[in-house]
Amino acid sequence: MNKKVIVVGLIAIGFVGLIVVKLLSNKEEVAKKIFINDVNDPILVEAIQPSMHTFQSEFSYLGTFEPYRQNIIGAEGQGRIVSLNVQEGDRIAQGGVIAKLDDEMLQLQIDNLEVSIEGQKNDDNRYTSLSKDAAIPAVQVEKTKLGLKSSEIQKKQLQKQLRGTVLKAPFSGVITKKLVDLGSVIGMGSPVVEITDVSSLKLTVNVPERDIMKFSMNQLVNVSIDVYPGEMFQGKVSLIGIQADKTHNFKVQVLVNNAKGILRAGMYGTSSLVNSSSISAFSIPRKALVGSTKQPKVYVIRNGKAVLVSFNAGTADGEFIEVVSGLYKNDKIVIKGQVNLTNNAPVKTNK
Repeated sequence: MNKKVIVVGLIAIGFVGLIVVKLLSNKEEVAKKIFINDVNDPILVEAIQPSMHTFQSEFSYLGTFEPYRQNIIGAEGQGRIVSLNVQEGDRIAQGGVIAKLDDEMLQLQIDNLEVSIEGQKNDDNRYTSLSKDAAIPAVQVEKTKLGLKSSEIQKKQLQKQLRGTVLKAPFSGVITKKLVDLGSVIGMGSPVVEITDVSSLKLTVNVPERDIMKFSMNQLVNVSIDVYPGEMFQGKVSLIGIQADKTHNFKVQVLVNNAKGILRAGMYGTSSLVNSSSISAFSIPRKALVGSTKQPKVYVIRNGKAVLVSFNAGTADGEFIEVVSGLYKNDKIVIKGQVNLTNNAPVKTNK
């Protein structure tokens, strides 16, 4: 029994030994296949020297188009609407008749008053003639003249009310709301229609405090619209706010001609200053940056090593960033391969 135990133990020990030998053998083979880079081997990178780049100073602001004019037109007279010549969506020219009120009673009042005025004129002529012979008191003549004058004033008032029974468009535009129906009885000032002038549109934008001095009245600006990609419209600054809102933005309105009628109120538009200035400056590609643009750093190749250098940045666009100080024109700036670098790591380039 003891002999069997000893034999089994020896076999187990031998089996374990074979496994250990095999593992050690595999480890040596794997180690031979793995390439371990020497920390002193140069890392391949791509580098360029700083160069001059032209930065366009673009100042663009998003806004919404509004109608040039939009008014609720109210009645200048009172009565029943006997004629309504427009529907929503109709275009109407300045002076075009929108609606007409019943003017029968007014016309009768004017006719009766004209008869009365004619009689008063006759009395005035007769009394004036008689007063010369002292046939009637002068006070009677004066009373007749005052009565005639009062009637003439009353006639003018009635004539004005008569003109008010015809409602006309104060400017050319589109009827955007019809607020009454044919046969409605309305009073003085009652709203009848809303008319909107879209021959031009106002693009209203909010301009930050730092940029407001870049705008001036009647200044030309370019306007782009998302629904018309690639097409540029021209506008003119028509209003500059004199007081900022709570976020220190100023309201600026740009008037855009819409003679073709292709623009719509409520559309988004972007205004950009015309003749924006541009500057040419010492710069590097943005892709060379390591870290944030607030504390910009780049790797500069010096004596075969990548040295992490801070610099002062200025103007930037989508591809380049201006170097104000900290870098020099002969510096070789790493633009590819930075991810593999540490400060003072040995590097090499293809050039």
